[in-house]
Amino acid sequence: MALKRFGVSLEDSLLEALDSYVAENGFANRSQAIRFLVEKNVAENKWQCNHIVAGTVVIMYAQDRKDIISKIADIQQSYRDVILSSSQYYMNSGFCLQVTVVMGEAHRLTELSDRLTSIKGIRHGKLLMSRAD
Repeated sequence: MALKRFGVSLEDSLLEALDSYVAENGFANRSQAIRFLVEKNVAENKWQCNHIVAGTVVIMYAQDRKDIISKIADIQQSYRDVILSSSQYYMNSGFCLQVTVVMGEAHRLTELSDRLTSIKGIRHGKLLMSRAD
């Protein structure tokens, strides 16, 4: 594998954000962080396909928000074919952590995750996948 060097120009605000990202994530330098971000993006784009993958959708929300619970249930009904299980864990700070275990075509799991994490009031959401075929 050949290593090619090239210059990249960034606005000051983007460069400051990159430096913060490097520091927060323990990268040795900007190049390492950029390499990681590019590789991550390439991998995530590959998930927009028909590969069979398994993974989890993790979301966190305020446990007193019954409207969120109802919306989650409605969305999950449309994805019963890919949901293996779902568990809620009530945190002592008034938040609910929900972990949904999924398996199916990558694009379908991404679609489910996007719908869940875009519910108004979701504090955090993340999809983790690994190829299963």
